[in-house]
Amino acid sequence: MTEKNTSGRGQRELRVRVKSAKGRKLSSTLWLERQLNDPYVIRARKEGFRGRAAYKIAELDEKYGFLVPGARVVDLGCAPGGWCQIAVERVNALGQKPNKPIGTVLGVDLQEIEPISGADIHQLDFLSEEADGLVKGWLGGNADVVLSDMAAAASGHKGTDHLRIIALVEAALDFAFDVLDEGGTFVAKVLAGGAEIGMQNTLKRNFKKVANVKPPASRADSSEKFVVATGFRGRAAREADTGE
Repeated sequence: MTEKNTSGRGQRELRVRVKSAKGRKLSSTLWLERQLNDPYVIRARKEGFRGRAAYKIAELDEKYGFLVPGARVVDLGCAPGGWCQIAVERVNALGQKPNKPIGTVLGVDLQEIEPISGADIHQLDFLSEEADGLVKGWLGGNADVVLSDMAAAASGHKGTDHLRIIALVEAALDFAFDVLDEGGTFVAKVLAGGAEIGMQNTLKRNFKKVANVKPPASRADSSEKFVVATGFRGRAAREADTGE
């Protein structure tokens, strides 16, 4: 979508301008223009990824190294599939890395999405009572990594949106407690806002290390950040934490 200036003055990328269209709001026009000029969007299109979000999980993994060959990964709310694409490559789900363990990538989402080579995709509400058992059955055991890039539908009110996504992350965390193997990793998107203090304390009690990160691929004007919790202490520690 970019054009190149190949004059004698040297090469430079030209910014794409989007004209206003009848019936389109100014905010929609500005969003479309930003998308067309976003280097991560352009790169994702060229490299065959389903959206710029693929680079967020790639950058987090490059820093913390949780997507290793042989790992069993569950991606909650996996649509449109960019995180699964990165995970498939890094855990060697297609067996393309000789002499390396072959991993498993399981994606679940409320909506049906196009198949992803190397990933096992299921249309499933992870909040349903049978979800934990189904996921363990599909994996053939527990998971090494649980990922969540989910976000609740935006209401337009910053405080409400923050509370909604924290509730969603807490639900994903409860799911992770049930399916993660000891030593496992939990990665989730959150929004800065203060209500996540309780969740952060729960993470610190149940994982050896907890980091809050804003990867380079996350837009600077976005309030999103990602929590990366590594070294799950296991079911016994969880039961002691909850008093069960």
